[in-house]
Formats: sequence, structure tokens, C-alpha cells
Amino acid sequence: MRKISTKDIEYIAMGSTVLGTGGGGDPYIGKLLANEAINKYGDVSLIDAKELKDDALVVSIAAFGAPMILVEKLFSGEEFKRAFDMMEAYLGKKIEAIIPAEAGGLNGVIPFAVAARKKVPLVDADGMGRAFPRLEMTTFTLHGIPVSPITQADEKGNKNVYHTIDNTWGETLVGATTIQMGGSCAIGCYPMSGAQVKIAAVHGIVTYAETLGKAIIDAKAKNQNPIDSLIEKAAAIKLFTGKISNVTLKTEGRWNKGVCEISGLEKNIDSQMTLDFQNEFLMAKKDGKPVAITPDLIVLIDAENAQPITAESIQYGTRVIVLGMKANAQWRTPEGIELGGPKKFGYQENYITIEELNKNNRDVL
Repeated sequence: MRKISTKDIEYIAMGSTVLGTGGGGDPYIGKLLANEAINKYGDVSLIDAKELKDDALVVSIAAFGAPMILVEKLFSGEEFKRAFDMMEAYLGKKIEAIIPAEAGGLNGVIPFAVAARKKVPLVDADGMGRAFPRLEMTTFTLHGIPVSPITQADEKGNKNVYHTIDNTWGETLVGATTIQMGGSCAIGCYPMSGAQVKIAAVHGIVTYAETLGKAIIDAKAKNQNPIDSLIEKAAAIKLFTGKISNVTLKTEGRWNKGVCEISGLEKNIDSQMTLDFQNEFLMAKKDGKPVAITPDLIVLIDAENAQPITAESIQYGTRVIVLGMKANAQWRTPEGIELGGPKKFGYQENYITIEELNKNNRDVL
């Protein structure tokens, strides 16, 4: 166990933006809520999963909605408290720890606000090792852990509890009412035991996000190259250097969908890259050929300030670097590829590891 302060939140928020792979919602609002809660209620205890009692009740508390909406329709923080309290009341049992559903984007930091306020520890683990756009796309699902009961609360005071026949129906039904709530809400989900967390979660991911954030922020403070620092800590592959030449973006339901086009610069001067996204970047193609495919991570970085770029904030003319990172091993199993791979999103391409796709890339570390 160790204590997480507001300084640590700065690092974690930056690293969560990297792991958001363009989606997950901008962590900035989550960082403000986390810092406010920590300043008011005290530092958060970050614990390893092995510190959990096997019969401990562990729950994910998360923001749910379209990333574009999450920026425009701000949370007060009360929604997450309601989702937490509803879960305890419904199950009739005290929640002993919170676990992030995803370590990427907004949900990489929102759980700290709830943990501080409710004075419970946060588990150094999650259910994705990144961000994904759908509620059922978790390693918890891969291990047969139900997403429900799901508690849902919005800023107006509306509340729901769901029992769904499977995790995909959880996404479908909660997603439908979220649209009616204005496109965003807070949820409690994946109630599980400490024993289940130890088996099913992606472990050490909060610390990993912190490490990635430090790589960027500390390198800037030392006048070192933050992108090189990030590449080293993430064991990332530099896929492309270029300038944003076009972006198409539309919101469908609770997803941002579109394509980002990048014209090459430097050694990529004669090449083009496209990034397909559905909240998260899912497919990177260089001159029409895939160089990174979900569930591996695709990260868009502003070349000028090393800030990871979310899909909804892409701007024409920005000079960027595209990085690729390996997904957690659980996503590279046949079951993981079926749940989080390209076919799940309607792509025709088969999943090929980023190492194989880039075996002739000289930027591979």
C-alpha cells in the first residue's frame, strides 16, 4: 500500500491520457475532481490486488458516455457518490475497495475522487490495461465475471439499477438510457470478490500510468526529449511522424467515430497515415497497409509539447507522432481478440501483433 497525493494524480492523469489511445474521455475534469476530493478528504491508499481479502467486495465506479459529451457536460462528482452508495445499498454489503474499469482517459482518474471521498482504497489494477469504447470489453468479461448489477446516476438525480442477461446487454441498456440522460452519467459495475480481482484484472496498471506520465512530465522539467522518454518507458514503436491534414468526426449514440488523416514529415515525407477511431484509435494504416490494430494501443502525440491527443480534440495542421504499444497479454488470446479485436468493430482485417506488423521498422526498440 502507498498513498496517492495530488502530485501523483498529475502523473497518473497524463499516463491515463496515453493509455486512453485517443478515447476514454479527457482526464482533465477527472483530475480536478480527484484533486478536490484528495485536498478535502485526504490522500488515497493505492493497494496491490494481493492485499485484498478473498471475500472483499470490489466495485468499479466509472464515467459513461461519449467523450465529446464528457468534455461539454461536466460532472459535479455527486453522480459517482450516488452510484457507489446505490451499489452498497443494493448488495447490502460494504464496498472494501474500488477498481478502475479502465486505466485510460477520464476513468483512469475519476475513481480516485470516489476513493478519497468514501475513504476506501483503490486497487492498482483495471479491466482493460487501456481504454475501450464498450462496457463489456474487459478482462473481467474474459473471466466470466458479470457486469451487473449496474447502478446508474446522472447529475439531475435520476437513478437506475440493472440486471442484464450478459455483459453486452449491460452496454446496450445502460447506453440507451445514458443518451436520454444527456449523453453521460456515472455507473457502478462489475461487483466482484477480491479473489476474482486477483485472477481477472490487469495488474499494476495505475502504477504503469504513473510511470508513463512521469516519463513525459519529468523529461520536460529536465529539458530532455519527453517523447523519447515515453517511448523508452512504454517500449513503444514510433509508427509515423507527420501533420494532421484532415479529420472527419461524428457522434453516433455515445461514440465518437471518424478518421484522422496525417501527411508524412521527415523520413515519412512521401507517406500518408490514417487512424480509424470509435472513441479510441483502433486501426493505423501507413500508405494503406495496417501498422497497428486493436487491441494493441495506438497513441497520437503532439510533436510540439508531447501531449497525448484525444480523438475529439484533433486539430488540422498539428504536427504529430504516432506511437504503437503492445496490449496486455490477456487481449492477445483468441478470446481477447474476439472481444477487443478488429472484427468486433466491423473491420475485415485480422489481428496481427504490432511487433509482426513492424518487424522491419527501424524504430522498434
